[in-house]
Amino acid sequence: MKTLLLSVFSIVFPAILFSQVPLRDWKFATGDDATRSNPAFDDADWKTISPSKIWEEQGYEGYNGYAWYRIHFFLPSVIREKASLKEDVRISLCHIDDVDESFLNGTKIGGMGRFPTDPAGYSTEWRVLREYVIPANHPALKWDADNVIAVRVYDDNGGGGLWGAEADLSVLSRIDYVKMDAATHPVSISEKGASKEITFKNNWRMSIEGALTTRIVRNGKTLLTRRNMVVIPPGGTAAAVIQFPKMDNVTAEYVFSEKQSRATLHAREEMPYILTPPESPKPRINTPPVYGCSPGAPFRFLIVASGKRPMTFDASGLPEGLSLDKKTGIITGKTDKAGEFKVVFTAQNAFGKVNKTLQLKIGTRICLTPPMGWNSWNCWGLSVSDARVRASADAMKKSGLINHGWTYMNIDDGWESPQRTPSGELLSNEKFPDMKALADYVHDLGLKIGIYSSPGERTCGGFLASWQHEGQDAATWAAWGIDYLKYDWCSYSAKAPEKPSLDDFRKPYIHMRSELNKTGRDIVYSLCQYGMGDVWKWGGDVGGNLWRTTGDIEDTWESLLNIGFAQETPASYNSPGFGWGDPDMLIVGLVGWGDHLHQTRLTPSEQYTHISLWALLSAPMLIGCDLARLDPFTYNLLANDEVNAIDQDALGKGATRVIHNDDLQVWVKELADGHRAMGVFNLKNEARRVRFAWKDAGLAAPKKVRDVWRQKNLPASGAAFSADLPAHGCALLKVW
Repeated sequence: MKTLLLSVFSIVFPAILFSQVPLRDWKFATGDDATRSNPAFDDADWKTISPSKIWEEQGYEGYNGYAWYRIHFFLPSVIREKASLKEDVRISLCHIDDVDESFLNGTKIGGMGRFPTDPAGYSTEWRVLREYVIPANHPALKWDADNVIAVRVYDDNGGGGLWGAEADLSVLSRIDYVKMDAATHPVSISEKGASKEITFKNNWRMSIEGALTTRIVRNGKTLLTRRNMVVIPPGGTAAAVIQFPKMDNVTAEYVFSEKQSRATLHAREEMPYILTPPESPKPRINTPPVYGCSPGAPFRFLIVASGKRPMTFDASGLPEGLSLDKKTGIITGKTDKAGEFKVVFTAQNAFGKVNKTLQLKIGTRICLTPPMGWNSWNCWGLSVSDARVRASADAMKKSGLINHGWTYMNIDDGWESPQRTPSGELLSNEKFPDMKALADYVHDLGLKIGIYSSPGERTCGGFLASWQHEGQDAATWAAWGIDYLKYDWCSYSAKAPEKPSLDDFRKPYIHMRSELNKTGRDIVYSLCQYGMGDVWKWGGDVGGNLWRTTGDIEDTWESLLNIGFAQETPASYNSPGFGWGDPDMLIVGLVGWGDHLHQTRLTPSEQYTHISLWALLSAPMLIGCDLARLDPFTYNLLANDEVNAIDQDALGKGATRVIHNDDLQVWVKELADGHRAMGVFNLKNEARRVRFAWKDAGLAAPKKVRDVWRQKNLPASGAAFSADLPAHGCALLKVW
């Protein structure tokens, strides 16, 4: 049975556009000079550039640092005269990567982020759309005359400059002052039905009235309509709550119509469907089948088990030096005895008792299954803090995700102090007052903790990194109790040759692995250098446990499609004895890369494709959302033990693509029990019925076919498999 929820994936937009001045013909120059903000500055020799694409895509590949954009344009007063209101002008300047300050005829009109010279430190706002509003009678505006906009930009790393939208200037109408938020509040589900709250913000000095019309649609047919009257006070907020029955396979369409102008705002959202069955109260042990640790290293391991609490645990076959807390299921201690041990775990509650065997390998290899956990970046970006990490760790435990194998709580960039101590030690900044205490807190919950740095002088976010302090930093992290290091190439580009050789790519990662080994602590080592030099071929040889195979992922179908379905070759090198290709963190739930979060733009079906594909690839799975605001759909997406078991399979093989035609892809993964996991993916933009012969997938007709998401066996399918799949959706199967 599908459970109904809502997940907004479309952006609210005005249905009509008022008179505006397009801002298309920009000029560009690298470097920094304050006189460039002056409208009289001579930019005749500057190069032309598009504001909709980063400068790397327009002839400035590899450039990081300061640059300026300038545009000359005529501002006709007729656009103000024809506007319904004549009070304010909005200047839209696209997204800007990373930091900007913007000038109109020499007067600063706005800016976002902080430049490296800011006393508070560098901070990026690369995802935020720049829209600066000024009064229509502002002295900097020159009506019926030539005007100049100048934008100073700083980019620290990666893509730089204006991107992702069209720039323009427009006079605001009533509807432009209204912000309709259909994403913040998830649908509320009960036995009686469902409800959804839509909120409105009025940024104008007078009240704005209108009507919100909600249509519930299936296959183009409207099933029901709801109408709510909305009055938004001056500078205030309002909310509309829509009540409707629970229904499957439907879409909600929202239209707010402003009373006076009849201008509208639109939003549309698919209703997600929960496939994971309700969790049983009986105990189920969900630990990975194999685990590695070094002799003499501190040992910490949680027996992961779902089911009703209280629950007690037992373990037989533990090597000498390790002990179990039977109430928490946490195993700690040290063992100097190398070898392989068959450890039998027991979990018991009022509803039953269950056993599971772990193959414990004390030796030279750790991280024998892909890491599962959480990373702060896709959620908080550089605004991560001690309080946010603690809240996320608390939520990981309270929600129950910890019971399904999610283990690591990884702090990404933004924790570092602005300067080292006189002895060279790198401490945490004011957002992290006591990193050792934070690590202890996370460990006491049964979780592990990770941290971030770079081999260069600065991290990607502009913070201090580990250049020439590798050993000192490794010792500091070990003393804090760190279990995982993400080591990001970033500014090391300035230290490496312009065209690095394979040895150049390997060098900084070999160095840090050596220093980590000296600490005597097992620290999972994540190489983050975006796949350069085919890192999947040598990442394990330099001591890496996992390695990024791509650039940063975004919460869009295009990004998921281009990254996820290009991983066949990198994943072919995956193994427990070598390591894991990492196609980047998960983009489900509330994400935002900063203080302003939003529901992922992936549709529910795309999220099923995302998790299914990562599991088939044997990819690391690191949640990137706000765990403290985890909605039921996202929780069930992450808490399906049969799906997670495919990712954590002891054989550790990546799937191979066996069918690729007409936007249908089929991937097959060999499992340790001799069975096969199979992903059937519909890449079309519309729902359809898919069908293929088992022999075309390289398989004999199976005796059993199991729907992994629904955790149930399917009827015999004969010589072929067929299924109805939604747009960008999938079926995840286990066949034998």
